[in-house]
Amino acid sequence: MKVATSIVLGRQALPALAAQAVTNAMHKADITSANAVLLLLTSEFASNPQAAIKAAAKAAACTQVAGCSATGIFTEEDWVLDTPAAAAMVFGGDIKLELARHNHEQQPLLTIAAPSAMNSTWLDHHTRYGGISGDVTGQGPFSVWQNAKGDVTGHIEMFISGVNMATKAAHGLSLISTPKLVQASQQFDLQQLGRHKASSSLQKAWDSYRQTLEPLPPHLIMAVYADSAEEILQGNYQQTTIISCDEADGSITLAHSVPVGQYLSWALRDADSAQADMMLAANTLATELGNTPDFGLLFSCLGRGPYLYNGEDLDLKVVTKRFPNMPLLGFYGNGEIACINGQNKLLPYSTVLSLFSAL
Repeated sequence: MKVATSIVLGRQALPALAAQAVTNAMHKADITSANAVLLLLTSEFASNPQAAIKAAAKAAACTQVAGCSATGIFTEEDWVLDTPAAAAMVFGGDIKLELARHNHEQQPLLTIAAPSAMNSTWLDHHTRYGGISGDVTGQGPFSVWQNAKGDVTGHIEMFISGVNMATKAAHGLSLISTPKLVQASQQFDLQQLGRHKASSSLQKAWDSYRQTLEPLPPHLIMAVYADSAEEILQGNYQQTTIISCDEADGSITLAHSVPVGQYLSWALRDADSAQADMMLAANTLATELGNTPDFGLLFSCLGRGPYLYNGEDLDLKVVTKRFPNMPLLGFYGNGEIACINGQNKLLPYSTVLSLFSAL
């Protein structure tokens, strides 16, 4: 198999880290030149990544170097946050990373973007998977590149040829209420859910779930919604965060509008549910792919990983345990992209796992 990864840490953001990551990965893949390289750099490189990109291209003896900077990056070997590092996945043999304009067979597009580059028209074009490069607020330093140079559009879209692939999002949520029909809403304000005002519905769901006097934690609660109750129960839903609750009129302001006629449930973000959902996603993808995967890409929210699991990335551990020694590359970002029910979605607090097997 001519795909491999490597991650190299250092004290400074030096181009040599990128060159060493590529060299190490090529040695593992037993190749002397690469068809393409996916290069991830930590945010210490973001203000001026070109020297590191050039060093990676020189080490790989190819000009197709694509990737981004991010707050944290990882491979199957290790993860890193708050330390200068470079991670690379090299492609050799019949497997290539190609520009979207050559995507004549309409393969799903690997998509990496800065928050400022996102728009719904572009997102809806072609089936996509990937992540948003950026810090936890979406305001920090980040950059994207392809063709071994920075991309001024703020996003890249490519496809991997010579493979079969399967992709799935893991939301990591535990439903704390049954799906109810949205009876009244106005723009971002959810007003009535089923027979109850929105805030009353949420409080009743929390009280029933916890059965204690523990106060409701709005920052851990998500609203999940879909066209039907069945879709929610199957995990095929969209999700959004709570902005505020208005006790006076009983409405809840959400980050995205949920129109009348949709079904909505309240859900809780917690580590146990996230780990279980990650395992389910990995097992489901293995079945869908039909073969043992040769490599994988994982896009994880910065709000998950070590920050969710008390200093460990148990999402990463689930994948590496399920697929031992499989080359894996990914980053912690500010949103994840996946196609759900035929529509591309920008997801919060999720992971998106893609597995690939050579044709």
